[in-house]
Amino acid sequence: MEFVYIAAGFGAALTVIGGAFGIGKLASAAMEAIGRQPEAANNIRTSMLIAAALIEGIAFFALIICILALFV
Repeated sequence: MEFVYIAAGFGAALTVIGGAFGIGKLASAAMEAIGRQPEAANNIRTSMLIAAALIEGIAFFALIICILALFV
C-alpha cells in the first residue's frame, strides 16, 4: 500500500514535466512564427493561448487522477 504514494508522486511529476514541455514547445513555435510573420501575431497569439489552455487542462486532469489514486 505504501507504493501508492510513490506512484502518485511519480505520476504527478511526470504530469508537470509533460505539461511544461508541451507549453515550452508551443511557445517556442509561436515566437518563431511571430518572428517570421509579425503581421499575423494576433492570430498566432490567440491560437497559442487556446492550445496552452488545452495543455494545462489535460495536465490538471492527470494531476487530479494522481491525487484521487491516493484515496482509492
